[in-house]
Amino acid sequence: MEHPIKSTVEKVVDAVTGGGPAEIPGVPNSEPPSLEEPTEPREPLPPKPDQSGPDTFSPTGQPTGVPQDKVAQGGAYLTTAQGLRLPDTDHSLKAGPRGPVLLQDHHLREKVMHFDHERIPERVVHARGAGAHGVFRGYGAASNVTKAAFLAKDVETPVFVRFSTVIGSRGSADTVRDTRGFATKFYTSEGVFDLIGNNCPIFFIQDAIKFPDVIHAAKWHPDREIPQAQTAHDTFWDFVGLHTEGTFHTIWNMSDRGIPRSYRMMEGFGVHTFRLVNAEGATTLVKFHWKPKLGVHSLVWEEAQLLNGVDPDFHRRDLFDAIEAGAYPEWELGIQVFPDTPEQMFEGIDLLDSTKIVPEELAPVQPIGLLTLNRNTSNFFAETEQVAFHVGHLVPGIDVTDDPLLAGRLFSYLDTQITRLAGPNFPQIPINRPHAPVNDMLRDGFHQTAVHRGVAPYRPNSLDGGCPFTAGAAEGGYVEVPTQVSGRKVREAPASYADHFSQARLFWLSLTPVEREHTIAAYTFELAKCYEQAIKERYLRVLANIDPILCEQVAEGLGLPAPAGSEPLADPRPSPALSQVGRTWPADGRIIGIIAGDDDAAAVGDLRQAVLDGGMVPLIIAPTGGMLGGTLPVQRTFVTARSVEFDALLVASAPAPGKDAYGARDAKAGGGSDAAVDPRVLLLITEAYRHAKPIGGWGTASQVFTQAGIPTQAPGVLLGDDGPAVLRETLQLLAAHRVWDRFPAAAALT
Repeated sequence: MEHPIKSTVEKVVDAVTGGGPAEIPGVPNSEPPSLEEPTEPREPLPPKPDQSGPDTFSPTGQPTGVPQDKVAQGGAYLTTAQGLRLPDTDHSLKAGPRGPVLLQDHHLREKVMHFDHERIPERVVHARGAGAHGVFRGYGAASNVTKAAFLAKDVETPVFVRFSTVIGSRGSADTVRDTRGFATKFYTSEGVFDLIGNNCPIFFIQDAIKFPDVIHAAKWHPDREIPQAQTAHDTFWDFVGLHTEGTFHTIWNMSDRGIPRSYRMMEGFGVHTFRLVNAEGATTLVKFHWKPKLGVHSLVWEEAQLLNGVDPDFHRRDLFDAIEAGAYPEWELGIQVFPDTPEQMFEGIDLLDSTKIVPEELAPVQPIGLLTLNRNTSNFFAETEQVAFHVGHLVPGIDVTDDPLLAGRLFSYLDTQITRLAGPNFPQIPINRPHAPVNDMLRDGFHQTAVHRGVAPYRPNSLDGGCPFTAGAAEGGYVEVPTQVSGRKVREAPASYADHFSQARLFWLSLTPVEREHTIAAYTFELAKCYEQAIKERYLRVLANIDPILCEQVAEGLGLPAPAGSEPLADPRPSPALSQVGRTWPADGRIIGIIAGDDDAAAVGDLRQAVLDGGMVPLIIAPTGGMLGGTLPVQRTFVTARSVEFDALLVASAPAPGKDAYGARDAKAGGGSDAAVDPRVLLLITEAYRHAKPIGGWGTASQVFTQAGIPTQAPGVLLGDDGPAVLRETLQLLAAHRVWDRFPAAAALT
């Protein structure tokens, strides 16, 4: 059976070029441009095969059947917003060629006015995001615990997913060390359900009243608005050193999980505990998990730093390219299930505390459905930027609990959308429209696009025939679970919330030695960026309550003494599920860089096809752009390539230094070299080796490794007779994500 990535790539190329060899994703439009400016009027180009806008529903949730091209720009001629055709858009209306601009120039006024208002307020948090459309298919496995219709067996539900970072602005980089958002909008037959989670199962705070504090602390310093999109500064570590309920979340972010390799290789968590209700009215408590089919993988810190400069759009590009190439990202939705007891505890863990997890060894994650992202957006602003999520968007069978962090989110999201999207009618924006009929009696307001009928938007009424009518549970109405509520009115937390260190220690003990090394390095880097010594010393006290070795190693890097812990060390059983190392995963969608010289076209062609057949994306790296050997398109040159964008590098030969291999033309080449191999190729190889990526080659490739100072017998250095043979061994290494043996760990951490 033909691999989907290969067949889809070829379909995209056929649509774009009218046939020809398969190409990599990234084609800008559905037709290639002409060399000269087109002058013959024609209709707008169709979208690429991987692109699509929101399904066409009315503002009141009715399917319209309108083709998507009918709600996009249309017509061959430039017009005003009112449809008036325009003869010119390059010159203002003036009194003579050198005269003053005339006030009557409506086109100038309209064009500049709209440009001045193109931007809406960005999200305070999660401002930088990327989104895609897809489908969710229920397994039916949750039918015993919830009556939610979209989770029934083989029910398919359209979805839109938005991934994001938390603290950076829209213009920040993707690969910063930060929490990631994983928000999913299910357009169910019973209304919209929004599952708004993160790539970590816990949060910094236990009560939403602290949310402004943690975000103000994590954001840039208000006097100078730096640093951007990072926590390596005084205000953040000041806060988390004083407010230690965020200790587990902090160590999660300091681990490799703080910098995912890809959105496609990132877990998602609902964070909170939710209450499910089945058809008989029985209730169960659950936590939601998204498990990526490709496994959970991360970047190393130096990779992330390089990518922030080389390709700050790395994560969104990876998502878009994978979908375009047919390597559709997939996640299984799973639930951890707990009895709905009055105490809402499980194995001594408070289920309402959002700074705690329940280890998967105690409550296994049970798969209940499959999410597949298969369509890119056709307009980033209209879809990804204007999508509006809310934890209060629920459907029958799913209810909230009394988690105080969740309660604050229920209040906050509506308020946020009204500010960002200019009024209360944001659900009518196409990306937010439900796929179920809406009759809400809400009227007017900014940007009301529905044309309501009737004279009685109130209940009860007789003038509109009594419509709309209320619906009980039997008619599919949403009925909150009638839980018992009582207690004194206080500003307190339960005693179970006071444990801030045992689960952070659980996480530390669950990491492999190499993951512990990376965590130590992250803490050392972040704290070393702080100016105030007191802040560093204070947080070392926190680390001492997690693990003395962790504290000692970070203190050594800071040049400070390691304090003793102030609390007895917990003795939890490690949870292997928290480690990212030790399992194998599919290599679908991985990026394979092929370094080649001008004479390697024949051998590279066979390898390139083998990469495509394996469901991966080959990028040819050559001395110059154009066509390698006149037959194969070059995607990267020695000038443009950097190791961080590849999962593995394969070398076809030892390419001689290019004509531009000197520092004044390309600083990566340094001062030039008398060596036989281009110095930028040596840089590619040494970086990839340093980051524990598979590197291989055949023919004269061994000369490249030798000149780079890389032992050919080192772990993950592969030499073979030809490209496909080396690729087969490379795939075995990619299954583990990295060649972990290249990262030695200190004896104290093993």
